[in-house]
Amino acid sequence: MINLIVGNKGTGKTKKLVDMVNTAAGKSSGNVVCVEKGMKLTYDLSHAVRLIDAESYNIVGFDAFYGFLTGLLAGNYDITDLFVDGTFKIGGRDYQGLGAMLDKLSEITKEGEVKIVFTISCDESDLPEEVKKYI
Repeated sequence: MINLIVGNKGTGKTKKLVDMVNTAAGKSSGNVVCVEKGMKLTYDLSHAVRLIDAESYNIVGFDAFYGFLTGLLAGNYDITDLFVDGTFKIGGRDYQGLGAMLDKLSEITKEGEVKIVFTISCDESDLPEEVKKYI
């Protein structure tokens, strides 16, 4: 299952994500992973959460981002929750690329075994329809 937290800068997306990550860490019987650009959430997240700095992996574009995320899922079948903060900072501000990545991720998460949540920093009206269906 894929969900998006959408809003302009300063609307509390990251705060909501941090709350969701920490709640998931307390309830999950598997692994909870959070991906962000930089390590600014280090002290906000539970020690049980695996925090990954996407900046360390030189991800450019949503094709590379998709490969990175699916690599995480393939390498650890115990991931129950995957959170991504600053989606456009990692993949670039490419609405069509974002939509294509979400559709491909949706195909591999149909079983509902992994919950994936992204923060998207923009106005909801700016998003194309293929992205809005995940809100």
